[in-house]
Amino acid sequence: MSISNRLDREINKALGGNELYSDLEPEWKYFYESYLGGEDYREAGHLVRYQNETDKEYLARLHATPLENHCASVISVYNSFMFRQDPTRELGNMTSLPIMDDILEDADLDGRSFNQFMSDVNVWTSVFGHAWVIVAQPNVEAVTRAQQLEMGVRPYLNMLTPLSVIDWRFERDLVGRYKLSYFKYIEDINGDNVTVKEWYPDSIITQIYDSKSQYMGQPIVEENQLGVIPAVVIYNQRTGFRGVGKSDIADIADLQRFIYNATSEVDQSIRLNTHPSLVKTVNTQAGIGAGSLINVTEAVNTQAGIGAGSLINVTEDMDPALKPYLLEYNGASVTSIYEAIAHAISAIDKMANTGAVRATESKTISGVAMETEFQLLNSKLSSKARAMELGEENIWQFIAMYMDRKWDGAITYPNSFNIRDTSSEIAQLKTAKESATDPLLLREIDKQIANWLDLDDYVQEEVYEIHVMVDPVTGETQIVTTPAQHMELDSMGWIKREE
Repeated sequence: MSISNRLDREINKALGGNELYSDLEPEWKYFYESYLGGEDYREAGHLVRYQNETDKEYLARLHATPLENHCASVISVYNSFMFRQDPTRELGNMTSLPIMDDILEDADLDGRSFNQFMSDVNVWTSVFGHAWVIVAQPNVEAVTRAQQLEMGVRPYLNMLTPLSVIDWRFERDLVGRYKLSYFKYIEDINGDNVTVKEWYPDSIITQIYDSKSQYMGQPIVEENQLGVIPAVVIYNQRTGFRGVGKSDIADIADLQRFIYNATSEVDQSIRLNTHPSLVKTVNTQAGIGAGSLINVTEAVNTQAGIGAGSLINVTEDMDPALKPYLLEYNGASVTSIYEAIAHAISAIDKMANTGAVRATESKTISGVAMETEFQLLNSKLSSKARAMELGEENIWQFIAMYMDRKWDGAITYPNSFNIRDTSSEIAQLKTAKESATDPLLLREIDKQIANWLDLDDYVQEEVYEIHVMVDPVTGETQIVTTPAQHMELDSMGWIKREE
């Protein structure tokens, strides 16, 4: 085998992924483009190309078509609810370690706190269906833990999207638990240099590939100090393939692409209705603006202009069949296209259970239907929270291994997100307060209103005793439920009526 062929084989081996990665890479790229939108979506060319459309015309249509990014909107809703309350972390025997504050405040050595890091992980698990987190620590020549702390050496996290992880293998250990036996990912792309890392239970291999000169550098081999591969796969929803999850936007992305193409048709319909096509002879001089121009044979001396108040001059002896004329456009109306777009948006909200949350205008929806949608969304978010909780537990186990500890802590994510129609609730409370007469019931309604207003510092007086005060002059009576009321009436000369 020639040196050139051997080099090509080594490059393909270093940069190539497994069969599952090769099959899913186009789908993952599609999800990535659908979430990012903007120039990434435009360059991907998700507009359906017209027959005989030139590159210039297609490019102009791409730049003229805006994108309604529903994928990003839905994921933003999920993430905002998920991390509205911070998770609770009980670090067990690692609580007293001074390095824990550094890990919680800067989890990835790039300034992201642990909460922000896990929030970003949650976003990408929603996009791709899963994400990888690898827990690493630099290999340094330090004998003791104290020396490592003095040098600032500590575990840190690195998040990897499925597009970066190109090969992985799981194997069962002696007790039947699945563990990673091989893990390869693209760690960094810096200009023409691509850094590829391969993890084995006993070693770490780093190679740098120069894409410009197609040169693969000598591998750098390090010892894996843990004896296991410290990579955690965090799922959004599990599938039948280990290491592959189910995306939240798998179907939403298709509807978003439909809306994108329908929006382009709206633009084209408006242009064709506003600027119709002019049919004229070849030698006719015409100014046409935005409308299309169709030339027919026969040379006649005709001058034509199109637009508001245009003038077409023809010769007196012109054949009537050759007179310039406009072609009428009889395509679908803009209204029908907008109706199709509205239907697609409604379908997205039903699939994502975000109809009431993402609504930008009032909708006619029954209270039962809205409450059901809130419950479905709450269930979906609770499932995602449990998956994040399990993933973070696994991350802390590897951190504990680096610290020569056994993980005995606990991670708790919120499991109920209390999604309510507060406007409807306050209306019900108002109606109830107008109808109620029992003082105890009125006080409970006031408590609910204070809770709805989120008045944490609101303090209500406790009910010590319920009795009746009497004005000895007029005989008027009043029910008293608090000491403050009793003191006020007592100062006015009222007395307590004996039962």
